[in-house]
Amino acid sequence: MIIGIPKEIKDNEYRVSLTPAGAHTLVQAGHRVLIETGAGQGSGFPDGEYIAAGAQTVPTHADAFEQAEMVMKVKEPLPQEYDLLAEDLLLFTYLHLAAEEELTHALMESGTTAIAYETVQLPDRSLPLLTPMSEVAGRMSIQVAAHYLEKMGGGRGKLLGGVPGVLPADVVIIGGGTVGSNAAQVALGMGASVLILDVDADRLRYLSEVLHGNLMTLASNPLNIGEAVKRADVVIGAVLLPGAKAPRLVSREMVKTMKLGAVIVDVAVDQGGCVETTRPTSHSDPVFVVDGVIHYCVANMPGAVPRTSTYALSNATLPYAIKLANKGFASAVKEDPALAAGVNLHSGYITCPAVAESFAMECRPLDTLL
Repeated sequence: MIIGIPKEIKDNEYRVSLTPAGAHTLVQAGHRVLIETGAGQGSGFPDGEYIAAGAQTVPTHADAFEQAEMVMKVKEPLPQEYDLLAEDLLLFTYLHLAAEEELTHALMESGTTAIAYETVQLPDRSLPLLTPMSEVAGRMSIQVAAHYLEKMGGGRGKLLGGVPGVLPADVVIIGGGTVGSNAAQVALGMGASVLILDVDADRLRYLSEVLHGNLMTLASNPLNIGEAVKRADVVIGAVLLPGAKAPRLVSREMVKTMKLGAVIVDVAVDQGGCVETTRPTSHSDPVFVVDGVIHYCVANMPGAVPRTSTYALSNATLPYAIKLANKGFASAVKEDPALAAGVNLHSGYITCPAVAESFAMECRPLDTLL
């Protein structure tokens, strides 16, 4: 199979979908890897490392799409890439289509087969290709919050961990999954007072057992969320419904009750955000203020640490890429239910129920289209 690796074009997105080691593995398996010139530069991988691994460089973005049978990306195609989508193309990337209706229609019209990293799901309901970036984003969310909580960042001028004789900051984390637990690890490590809210009592019980420090847990419901955010110095939005739009759990009225200079980091922004006042921002313009509360809603947070993120992402995606390349799309998804769950569109039809539901559109079962 011919695999194209284009350079990411999203604002300040420095990740690349494949490391030189990953390219070497695919080449050794008998496949061709075409990487756009400079695609790995932002992650610290010069073209020479890919060439030494057996990949071929191509000079333009279009070449990485048009000469390939499968394109591996990090982020969803942007409008300027829609013309590069084709019926005979297999696209393997993060898509987050529940918050991207325009892209969904573009993929349907092109007939491109699109597999979303974030909806590949194992029988235990874990998300192996989303997890590494959720870990990065969760840990980053606290670093970001600590910065913007400083007076120079526009915040309340509060040290996250406090000092002896002075109370630490109150960090409220809505959602106890991968993002939430990783955010809690870092916040607790920095000495903050941490409250995690989740609807799953067993998950809260588990987190209470494995996390140590100034940790409290609370059942997630509108009343508890409202009281928690009112007291918070930092709110981390860490809610996930696989493939679906994030529920709006923090209302505009709740935001109005928050302290001046408090910080919201809505990691769920990729799926529309779990805070009503959320709107996507970029690394070049990351924050905005609503009712005196700083909102950080960058939709590609892990792109700020591309060296770490690229390694973590490629480690997870490579086994699936090899399976697709070795077996072909149809055989690979028939043999692997987890990979089949990742298919969001095929032959012009939506095949992911959560995406279809978001737009009140028809969903075709994948097995009826193969």
